[in-house]
Amino acid sequence: MKILVAVKRVVDFNVKVRVRADGSGVETANVKMSMNPFDEIAVEESIRLKEAGIATEIVVVSCGVQACQETLRTALALGADRAILVETEVELQPLAVAKLLRAIVQKESPQLVILGKQAIDDDCNQTGQMLAALLGWSQGTFASKVKISDRKAEVTREVDGGLETISITMPAVVTTDLRLNEPRYVTLPNIMKAKKKHMEVLKPDALGVDVTPRLKTLKVEEPPKRKAGARVHDARALVAKLRNEAKVIA
Repeated sequence: MKILVAVKRVVDFNVKVRVRADGSGVETANVKMSMNPFDEIAVEESIRLKEAGIATEIVVVSCGVQACQETLRTALALGADRAILVETEVELQPLAVAKLLRAIVQKESPQLVILGKQAIDDDCNQTGQMLAALLGWSQGTFASKVKISDRKAEVTREVDGGLETISITMPAVVTTDLRLNEPRYVTLPNIMKAKKKHMEVLKPDALGVDVTPRLKTLKVEEPPKRKAGARVHDARALVAKLRNEAKVIA
């Protein structure tokens, strides 16, 4: 079974995000970038499926600028077999990414596509669902456990009311949640080996996909700064402030 894993290059989660001076977006120049944490979980799950003898090949794909090769090399060092970069300077939106992934799926013919449920930069939580709809495949979103047998996938999902377990037929699209697994660390020997693994670079035009943005960001603003706390003399003053000054959250 071939598995396709989609990964995204985002601002590292340890970095404090800063808004550009012109309000056009988030500052990414001279900022540490890394693989989206949810996508790391997706890569780890695919590797575990291969180690269990269920998967035979792992192909990792990323869409974006040339620097995304670094993210792909990380995935190769973790254990992926091949990498594909769809290189473009255009700011990609979820629908465009889903269409690019559909074209890659049609080219590679995997039985399972795994990707993070969302990216930590835009929090859209749309690409996996859009991809499943475009392909007409089964989908299991927010997966905290995945079990594959007899061309079916049993996916335990995290929902508002607790956990939901569904059985879906393959081929399928699965999006990962935080509790699915704990990603392994990249070792130096595997980093060296990853440099020799094959990476294919494609353009959106070669895949027949129009990635022109359909949405326009008007303005990006930082959230208002939190007001400094105040000290009260006694419980009566505290109750008065809570009653008269504290905002009621509906």
